[in-house]
Amino acid sequence: MRVERRGRPARLQRGLAAATERLERAQEKLRIVEEQLLFQLDVVEEARTRMLVSETPLADRAYRVARDDYERLRSERERYFAEIDDIRREQDRLLDRLLEG
Repeated sequence: MRVERRGRPARLQRGLAAATERLERAQEKLRIVEEQLLFQLDVVEEARTRMLVSETPLADRAYRVARDDYERLRSERERYFAEIDDIRREQDRLLDRLLEG
């Protein structure tokens, strides 16, 4: 049992290191998605203006596609927020276990 206790902090530290790496990757992906969202918002607004001015089926379709892409990116951003929250909870749990040991 003593061997288990000695190895436990090392396992917890490896788990923390892995969680930190996952957190950094998720934060980078979130940053990229947020940049894409800003760009896509401009695309949506431009397509909306063209749709209102031209009133053609093609312009209407272009607007719907742009809006759907924007919504897809928003959903992706929410998934990254949730992933980051999960990783932070995991880090907290691992830190608590490390401090208990």
